[in-house]
Amino acid sequence: MEVTTEDIKKLRAHTGLSVMDCKNALVQTEGDMEKALIVLRKKSSSAAAKKSERTLGAGVVQAYVHASLDVGALVLLSCETDFVAKNAEFIALARNIAMHATATNPKFISRTQVKEEDIAKARQLFEDEAKEKPADKREAIVEGKLNSYLEEQVLLEQQYIKDPSLTITNLVEQATQKFGERIEISEYTRFSVNR
Repeated sequence: MEVTTEDIKKLRAHTGLSVMDCKNALVQTEGDMEKALIVLRKKSSSAAAKKSERTLGAGVVQAYVHASLDVGALVLLSCETDFVAKNAEFIALARNIAMHATATNPKFISRTQVKEEDIAKARQLFEDEAKEKPADKREAIVEGKLNSYLEEQVLLEQQYIKDPSLTITNLVEQATQKFGERIEISEYTRFSVNR
């Protein structure tokens, strides 16, 4: 199947990645848009891993306040240079992450912030819930519930509210690939009148 200019434009509009990256992904997947998205996500993950040791020296703070004016969030999205930090798309990404955090109320940015005692308490709760299940299935049930619980609580693992096919990690990885710099959510705080 031949890859058309329209297909490349459509994929580029969806991902924000370069024309060549989009074209190569479509060629590799013989024009299959869904498979091309998967190829680009894998490439984004790889690019982010390569840049993970770079120093973060710039960034932006963005806020989102819900229309009801009773809940909002501040996000510090860090990058390597002021050049990227001042980019309108980078600023929009930070604001979108703040909007997402406002809506989903995550407790942690990454799993590394979750304390062992919190994991142990959650595991105990799920073990108690699973004790009536068959013995050979209990461990898998507990692990599944624990992973689901952590995915709800950890910002980077949550499904992005604007596109549930992506996680927040995927968004950050795509931005890393697009801007060619290490990008990280350094801090976030959510505020609510109804704590």
